[in-house]
Amino acid sequence: MDFMVLASRAVHVSFGAFWVCAIFFIVFFLEPSVRSAGPDGNSVMKAMRKRRLMTVMPIVAVFTILSGGFLFWRMLEGFGMQWASTRFGMALSIGAAASLVAFGQGYFFMRRAALRAGALSEKVTGNLEAPNRNGALAEVARLKSRSRIHARWVAGWLTIALITMAVARYL
Repeated sequence: MDFMVLASRAVHVSFGAFWVCAIFFIVFFLEPSVRSAGPDGNSVMKAMRKRRLMTVMPIVAVFTILSGGFLFWRMLEGFGMQWASTRFGMALSIGAAASLVAFGQGYFFMRRAALRAGALSEKVTGNLEAPNRNGALAEVARLKSRSRIHARWVAGWLTIALITMAVARYL
């Protein structure tokens, strides 16, 4: 096994573990805690934005996907297309597809809604008149709900990716 395969595998497994664990933490612990904290939860999310959570997560996901893509390409190169039709190859393909869907849904829907909710929430705490404030608060609630729903879907897609890749070798 050459250095590039080892390095790619190390990046893929470690960054993938971070991605999955971070999404699970957000979905099952952070978001429900922030929601139950009420207005105080906004300061926690503001601190998370300052720490660039919404920038770090897509970068981690891209490194996971690119290193996995390299490993997949190396397997196809070494074993040919017939490898892709084995149970092992199909399981890895399903996992790869699930992770790509998770990335797309997380980046284009979950992240976008969360960023818009955060920006609008900061504006609401600023200097809006009372009639606009209620409409803005309703929009923030709608965007947070949308982000929460997409985060749960992302967690589901990543669960599929994790399980199929973990058991692929044994099929």
